[in-house]
Amino acid sequence: MAYRRKDAFYARAKAAGYRSRAAYKLLELTRRYRLIRPSDHVVDLGAWPGGWLQVAAHCTGSSGVVVGVDTQPIQFLGAPVTTLVGDALDTGVEARVREACGGRVDVLLSDMAPKLSGVRDRDMARARELAEAALAIADRLLAPRGRLLLKLFTGPESDAVVAAARRRFESVKLTSTDATRKGSSEVYLIGLGFRGGAASAANG
Repeated sequence: MAYRRKDAFYARAKAAGYRSRAAYKLLELTRRYRLIRPSDHVVDLGAWPGGWLQVAAHCTGSSGVVVGVDTQPIQFLGAPVTTLVGDALDTGVEARVREACGGRVDVLLSDMAPKLSGVRDRDMARARELAEAALAIADRLLAPRGRLLLKLFTGPESDAVVAAARRRFESVKLTSTDATRKGSSEVYLIGLGFRGGAASAANG
């Protein structure tokens, strides 16, 4: 199916002032699973151009904290959003994220995806590496009972990621959204009730 950037969700996002159509994915999943709540501290990995940050800021309200990380600079959004330029997988950047969140992270969002090479096996392997890295970051940053939203691509490569998430969270679900393009292999993993870094590390 041909890629259509300017579809109905693109038009809706533009009219509503969202920076990307992906905002509607997070809106839908937040409503369905109560992912982001008032006063939460939220971290968004791979946050450019900022559509998810806009949704997170609306959901947390002025008493929340929202931190976005991307290798590309993100245009200023205002309170309660802070943006950091850097690789989310860099330990130095992770330390800056922790500091910006005041040491507490209730929700970790990851929409990270590899730059496609056109070689399926290579692209899927890289997507799995990013998902596993996001889980490792969740181990180190998420507060007990925290929540995770993680982008995956359907296929046997993602099975190990789902299994690892189930060892870390009380409830794990795989779902799609209305805003996901037809024919896309993209799915979202929802992790609810983080068991805590010590418990997840013990379980591998």
